[in-house]
Amino acid sequence: MGRVSQAQAEENRRRVVDTASRLFREQGTQVSVADLMKAAGLTHGAFYKQFASKEALVDEATAHAIDELTQRYAAGLEQFDGRRDDAQRTLIDTYLSVEHRDNMADGCPVAALATDIARTPDDQEARRVYADGVADFAGFLADDDQDGLARLSTLFGALVLSRATKGSPLSERILAAARVALTEAD
Repeated sequence: MGRVSQAQAEENRRRVVDTASRLFREQGTQVSVADLMKAAGLTHGAFYKQFASKEALVDEATAHAIDELTQRYAAGLEQFDGRRDDAQRTLIDTYLSVEHRDNMADGCPVAALATDIARTPDDQEARRVYADGVADFAGFLADDDQDGLARLSTLFGALVLSRATKGSPLSERILAAARVALTEAD
């Protein structure tokens, strides 16, 4: 088997990071390297040509997921010509939807990765990237009266509780209650 070109190596790395970002949100960072590489369509041995360790991949996949989140709310602002209130309302409605609850792989990394990030060492890059992403997300949710942390905490808590109670009537009631709490002042 021959060597892959630099362009192919870069594409393989991008595919692994994208796959890891989705799998980590869906299943947690305990996903094995073998399973991750299989999902990416690559061999287990190819992993070590791309990454120094699984922790290095967790760092990069976390940054990728946080960047996707940032792009989503930036696109919302652009869609509404900078009208922050409209962009925030749309994000809240989308975030607290059954579709978002049921799609962890493409969902919010703040909610999906919280427990795993809490278990990472304090000096791991993923922890810093995650904290910066949380602060930025709260900043997007800020308004004239608050810094966005309460809104973010409500969104996050409602999504996590709704996922944990999925299959019971309580799950959708949690989403609806949080939506009302976050939008009734609008």
